[in-house]
Parts: sequence; structure tokens; C-alpha cells
Amino acid sequence: MNRGGRQPDWALLILPLAVFFVGLFFIHSASRQAGMGWDGSLAVRQVIWMLIGILVLLMTLRFPYRVLQEWVWPLYGGMIFLLLVVLLMPARLGAHRWIDFGPISLQPSELAKVSVIVALAYLLKSRNIAREGLGSAVIPAVATFVPMMLILKEPDLGTGLLLMPVLFSMLYVAQFRMRWILVFFGGACAVAPLLYNHLKDYQKLRILTFLNPDRDPLGSGYNIIQSKIAIGSGGFWGKGLLEGTQTQLRFLPERHTDFIFSVIGEEGGFVACAFVIVALGLIMHRGYAIAHQCPGRFGRLLATGITTLLASQAIINISMTMGLVPVVGMPLFFVSYGGSSIVANMFLVGVLMNIGMHRDSAV
Repeated sequence: MNRGGRQPDWALLILPLAVFFVGLFFIHSASRQAGMGWDGSLAVRQVIWMLIGILVLLMTLRFPYRVLQEWVWPLYGGMIFLLLVVLLMPARLGAHRWIDFGPISLQPSELAKVSVIVALAYLLKSRNIAREGLGSAVIPAVATFVPMMLILKEPDLGTGLLLMPVLFSMLYVAQFRMRWILVFFGGACAVAPLLYNHLKDYQKLRILTFLNPDRDPLGSGYNIIQSKIAIGSGGFWGKGLLEGTQTQLRFLPERHTDFIFSVIGEEGGFVACAFVIVALGLIMHRGYAIAHQCPGRFGRLLATGITTLLASQAIINISMTMGLVPVVGMPLFFVSYGGSSIVANMFLVGVLMNIGMHRDSAV
């Protein structure tokens, strides 16, 4: 399977699977009150998606990651097409995020994250950004902003904003001058108040609720208040699987997706939360180590973008459940329920493992 390269870093498969199986029990707990047992619960569907994800990962290991350079623009163009198509789909929960194929739902924004990272790695690998200056970042920035704006149109604020740290981290690794990155970041902060008026009403409400959740405890502040109650009530050991009152009595919203970490905190306590955080942290550590050890610019940029994406998702989701950042639609990768997310993230982990196997390449 190594095709002449190093052996795969199997820890990058074991760690996601360990986190996945922890999350699986809590997904079952979160969906149990819908009247479903193990044989028909969301947990069973999640297992099927993970099996598909493992198959995708193993297929990814069969070919050197450099092959992705040949598929950059078909992937990017197909992603833009799907992001346009999804806007024409019927709204679900007030958003246009899914394309239904019978019993299967595809979320194009998950594919967008993969395609943007590959496109940025390809665009930046041959540019001498340190010498070319500010103008060299225009095309990579446009390649990021186009899908980001389409994702924000769905609307999906959380996923859209995830592309920004990915862009900045890859520009940094490509030796873009730090002062220009700080200028971009400062400019984004400066225009943020101007963009506030263009947000949806519920998005504005989320920001106001973040600043003061108690302003409307039974309305806009309900979700985050219940989430913090759930996490705080779990204590050190937790209340036990299927024993969490906030979860089982359905006080906690979006229990199996965005707020799955709150379920873990309530029923698994500090111990389960710490295990998840440490395991996710080890995945990030290995990802950045692969990026650091890879001499090839394409592989180094690719590994940096993938790891930054995964790290940003984890930090935002966990911080959101604890009230440290505004509530956004952000699943916790490998833990939250979601087929598109599982398959896309397993593909990304497969690419990381592939880069580690072929990191002696100078491409």
C-alpha cells in the first residue's frame, strides 16, 4: 500500500476512530428519545458513513498525494457548480445546504473545504510570495472568497468563515510577509461592523446573545444557556450514558450535531471531554508535524491547510458550546452526526497520511 514510500502513520486512523466511537455512544444517547433503538438510530447510520469514510481513506493511500494536482480545477469547478445548485434546492431548517439524492443528502460546503485547500496548495506552491509581494495573494484570495460567499449565501456562516484561517495559514507557510497577513486580518476586523447590517436577523441575534445570553433566556439565549448547564452539570465523571437530564428531556438543542460536545460533557463529564480534546489535539499535532517534515511545497501547504481546517472546526465548536464564541452551525469533526462531514474529513486524514508516506518527495 505504501507504493515505495514510508509506512502509513496508523495513529492518524486510530485517533479519529477512537474519537468517533466515543461520539457514537453519545449520538445514540442524543437520538434515543426519538423512539429509535440501536437498530434504527442515527448511530447506526453514522457507522455506515464511517465505513464509507474508511474505504475512501484506504483508497486515498493507494496513490501519491501529488496526483491531486491533476484534479485541482475539475474538483474546484465541480464544487462551485454544486454550491450554485444547492442554492436552488428547497430550504431545510431555513437554509439551502443539502442536495438530496433519494435517502442520501449531500452537503456541498463539506466538499468546498476540501477543494479550496487543494486549489490553494496548487496556486501557492510555485509562487515566490516573499519576492512578489501583495499582488501574489490576489488570485489565492479570490479562489477562497468565491466559494466562501456562496456558502455564506446558503446561509452557513460558520463553514464560510472557516476558510479564512485556512487561507491565512497557507499564506504564512508560503512565506507571505506577516505584516500583510496582519493588514488583511486588521482590515477584516475593521469592516466587520459594516458587514453586521448585511447579516440575517437570526445571525445578528446570535451575536447579541453571545454578548448577553440572559437578555432572552427562553428565546435566543436558550441554546447556549442549556448547553452550559449540560456541560457544568456533568461534573468530573458525568451522569452516565442515557442519564443526562438536559439531553434526555430534550432541553438541549441540536444534540446529535452542533451540541454533541454538550452531551459528552453532561453524560461523560470532564473525563470524556478531556479524552476528546486530547485525542483531537494529537491529530492536530501529527498533522502539523507532517507539514513541518515535508520538503515539498505542495505537500507542506496541503498538510497545513488540512490541519488548520480541522483545528479551527474543533476550537470553534467546543468554544461555542461553552459560550466562548457566538453560536454557529459547526459540527465537531468525527464526533457530530453527519455523513458528508465524516467522509470529507476521512478523505482529508487520508491525504495527511499520504503526505506522511511520501514526505521525502520534493514536489
